[in-house]
Amino acid sequence: MSRTDTHCPYCALQCGMHLDVTETGDVEVSPRDFPTNMGGLCQKGWTSARVLTLPDRITTPLIRSESGELEPATWDEAMCFIAEKVRSIQGKHGRDAVGVFGSGALTNEKAYQLGKFARLALGTRFIDYNGRFCMSSAAAGANRTLGLDRGLPFPLSDVGEADALLLLGSNVADTMPPLVQHLGGVRDAGGLVVVDPRHSATAALTDNGAGIHLQPLPGSDLALLLGLVHIVIAQGWSDQEYLETRTSGWEEVRRSVTLWWPARVAARTGVPEELLYAAAEVLAKASPSQRGKGTVILTGRGVEQHTDGTDTVTAAINLALALGLPGRPHSGYGCLTGQGNGQGGREHGQKADQLPGYRSIEDPASRDQVAAVWGVDPAAIPGKGVPAVELLGKLGTEIRGLFVHGANPVVSAPDVGTLQQRMRSLDLVVVCDFLPSETTSYAHVVLPVAQWAEEEGTMTNLEGRILRRRKAIDPPPGVRSELEILAELADRLNSKARFGTEPADVFDELAHASAGGKADYSGLSHARLDDESGYYWPVPAGGASTPRIFTKRFGHDDGLAHMVAVRPGTPEDDLRPEAPVYLVTGRVLTQYQSGAQTRRVSELTKAAPESFVELHPTLAQRYQIEEGDMMSVESVRGRIVAFARISRGIRPDTVFVPFHWAGEGSANLATNDATDPISGMPEFKVCAVQIGKV
Repeated sequence: MSRTDTHCPYCALQCGMHLDVTETGDVEVSPRDFPTNMGGLCQKGWTSARVLTLPDRITTPLIRSESGELEPATWDEAMCFIAEKVRSIQGKHGRDAVGVFGSGALTNEKAYQLGKFARLALGTRFIDYNGRFCMSSAAAGANRTLGLDRGLPFPLSDVGEADALLLLGSNVADTMPPLVQHLGGVRDAGGLVVVDPRHSATAALTDNGAGIHLQPLPGSDLALLLGLVHIVIAQGWSDQEYLETRTSGWEEVRRSVTLWWPARVAARTGVPEELLYAAAEVLAKASPSQRGKGTVILTGRGVEQHTDGTDTVTAAINLALALGLPGRPHSGYGCLTGQGNGQGGREHGQKADQLPGYRSIEDPASRDQVAAVWGVDPAAIPGKGVPAVELLGKLGTEIRGLFVHGANPVVSAPDVGTLQQRMRSLDLVVVCDFLPSETTSYAHVVLPVAQWAEEEGTMTNLEGRILRRRKAIDPPPGVRSELEILAELADRLNSKARFGTEPADVFDELAHASAGGKADYSGLSHARLDDESGYYWPVPAGGASTPRIFTKRFGHDDGLAHMVAVRPGTPEDDLRPEAPVYLVTGRVLTQYQSGAQTRRVSELTKAAPESFVELHPTLAQRYQIEEGDMMSVESVRGRIVAFARISRGIRPDTVFVPFHWAGEGSANLATNDATDPISGMPEFKVCAVQIGKV
């Protein structure tokens, strides 16, 4: 038996695991003691090796025939077909007529190469990725206030040393179960404050005196945060010395929150005044300025996936700054990254407006430096593109061809019914994947690629810690790595730039291109990353790891945090007589993202076999719906049909539908594609619907 130490292929916790390959070639998973998971794994991690040997694994290129079926082809046939189609489309409609949709699941090397391929081989400005659905509002909020976006600007272990934690819009007990081990200290101190319209598995951790559950009206999180800042000021809990020496904009923020007194916030959010005061006191008394052990504020998708998501994150950071948390021991603000490489995926070129190293594509100096590494004229690099929702909205009009890597947007994007129509109108859809998915059903060409245990690469986890993902087994015959595919396609498209095929070489180029950027990897290599503790960026050439940032200065040129006054809006699709119920979406314990992998694992599907609608007994009684009934959830965009699950843990004005399933139970048939004007994040988490029994 051979053993390989690597990391889980799923979420950004990137749990450490052993892969043992038996004499018969079977792969067995076991947990290993790594700082994020401390020897634990969730069900998804334990069963991750099942996906390596699924019977419907794609092992040969597929081309859609005239009969409409995807049929096996040789690699040469597939590559010729793609190159000819790209040349034809761009010859008729211009370089930007081909777009690229990437993923936060790709390794750093593949994310970097994909961005380079889009801009140099295709020459298109239209590239973005599914991380726009995940981290964009948190990134935008952190960049404008703190001057830097690293999900957690401190190690996860710091959470375990704090006495209070405000967790907004994240059900970590279901999405990242091993992380719950880090919450033991705050629960023992009675300091866990969870904000969620559902009494989720994470909210249940506050029971029996372990903390406080705030259950606001969907879409009112920003008002709640402004109310907490108001109380902190009124009670004299703000850290005035910290605010005067480490921030700007405090006076404007202070004046703006005077409008959000507790009674008004209670009326807006539905959270009782006494709970608002209790939560503010828990957070303040644990803060360093009040001689507490520490307070941490963490946001997740539940408060970020709104048209005011960036402002909500900004309000959370304002609260953290008012309490004097960022840069202090066991304290600060952070965002819980979702996808496995959600952090690294947005740092090195997949995002519409960025170049490697988290540089702006519109900055002339950044363009010059990256162009020098790529060996091209800076003018050869296109300008910035558009966020993912806008990119997908151009399909069939400005964009006639689309490359999809590591994503399943036909399930994961908002308003998927409209997206499906646009996908059908394209002249070329190329999907790189290892399993059939709802998106491959729209492809003209499917290219089989290696999986996580079949290739080398690096990932950057939720802490900004860069990790080695190691190869344990060979991919099936006929399967190629995406680095090889992109290199060959670039050559067939007559690109003058060089594209590497070895992960270590591509990482070295990435590191060189990132030098001097905010996310500086220039001091790293695959060899140096053999140190299993990992390195936190920035790691400049000759420099050390940076596990904690903001200890002395923030990311803005003046070294200060820039506080920004914000005010609440209302959901784009708000309640009205014909749509009197809120829909919120989220995840369940045994499924992951669009479910393309986990829905194929029998142990996981037994626990969660299909979509459902969670609703309160009062709401169920009003519509004469009983447990297990088939019911509909309908917005102006589309209709979901799934079975009813009745629970007292959800607000009576709200229904919850998980987004892992396709077909008539797909949550995103109804969700809204309205976006945050700053981040481009779609408003997944709230829209108005009508419900009924089918």
